[in-house]
Amino acid sequence: MRRTRAALLGAAVSLVTERGTANIPVSDIADAAGVSRQLVYLHYGDRDNLLLEAALDLARTDLGRPRAETDELIGRERALAAARHFAAHRGFYRAMFSSASAFALNKAVSRALAPLPARYGARLPGEIAEDLAVFVANGATALIAAWVSEGDEPLDPESMADRLQAVGQVVATAIDALPCPEAPPGE
Repeated sequence: MRRTRAALLGAAVSLVTERGTANIPVSDIADAAGVSRQLVYLHYGDRDNLLLEAALDLARTDLGRPRAETDELIGRERALAAARHFAAHRGFYRAMFSSASAFALNKAVSRALAPLPARYGARLPGEIAEDLAVFVANGATALIAAWVSEGDEPLDPESMADRLQAVGQVVATAIDALPCPEAPPGE
């Protein structure tokens, strides 16, 4: 089962990268993986779910690692790892960011790029900290998707990491400028 899954996911990534499109027939993916089409449908339901799972599996390799504790909104190490990952798999992600699975992929990448460091949660009232985390993560994902889809050849991960960090610094500076919330009575 594990080998079949790995073969299908690997075949999906390879074929999408090679052809530059997510419109790959299920039969081609199954043939490349050495399995039957029925097995693809049994495990994934349809091609779009298979391709999405292939993208998520690939992204988990670099982006799914636990975040290091940092006071930076978008840490350099994390931004550079994300930029290097997307640059290394540009052909695949370029096709996926314009596929039927793009919305689900964007959502998953955004979750991997969130949340805000804990120090900002105390400075922002109510759900604003959570809303800002979603806003920043989705914005970073949109920036990465545009870079992957439209950026110059070759992609420059260092430059993208600098851009992500600069945007994070602008947001962090704005948060730091907010007045400190008053401590609840009795503290």
